[in-house]
Amino acid sequence: MHFTSERRLDDGVLEREFTLGEIPGILWTPGSASSSAPAPLILIGHPGGLHRMRPRLAARARHSAADGFAAATIELPGSGDRPRSAAAEQARADLHRVLEAGEPVGEEIVDRLVLPLVDKAVPEWRTTLDALLSLPEIDGPVGYSGGVISIGVRLAVVEPRISAAVLFAGSFVPRTIFEEARQVTIPLHVLLQWDDEGNDRQAALDLFDAFGAKEKTLHANMGGHTGVPQFAGDAAAQFFTRHLR
Repeated sequence: MHFTSERRLDDGVLEREFTLGEIPGILWTPGSASSSAPAPLILIGHPGGLHRMRPRLAARARHSAADGFAAATIELPGSGDRPRSAAAEQARADLHRVLEAGEPVGEEIVDRLVLPLVDKAVPEWRTTLDALLSLPEIDGPVGYSGGVISIGVRLAVVEPRISAAVLFAGSFVPRTIFEEARQVTIPLHVLLQWDDEGNDRQAALDLFDAFGAKEKTLHANMGGHTGVPQFAGDAAAQFFTRHLR
């Protein structure tokens, strides 16, 4: 892991950009992390476009830091300045064509769009986690927060170091991910925007029902994709405080 920039934010949080091979990312650590016990870690998921998403990601990370957590995010494969995949671009174009025509989105398009991303992103997250946990200021337990929800599901299945997850409903989910969801046993807190214009509400409810976790909470709120109320974020933060402390 190579740190490429560093700055101290006005709340004392240390923000550092890094690269790990071809993977760019950002790490935020609480201002007190260097002088106290290592901080537990939250991995912040997002749909791609690290530069575009940065203000929202930083706000989530600083909220986590205020609760004593380190937070990190990475750029997804095929997003930002990372090389594009011709197959992924074609799947995205096919998706837009179907949506503009008002037609139902078939499983074949969802599989082509999402599964290759999951297959590439999850190993990168695990490699990043290896590097982050080698830093003296960071320790477990580890949580995952955000989307793409299929990435969060796969991580929860294959990565034993993740102890709890806050998952954001609001993206297309392949059928095979529903099967993997039955293997998820860690505590879950799922956020669902009831009027999300790009989300199949029933599919989100079916996925929640499929999770095998004994402790799982669905926090649904009225509003569109970007209208998550502040109290919903506060409830997610309290969830991590209970399970990562």
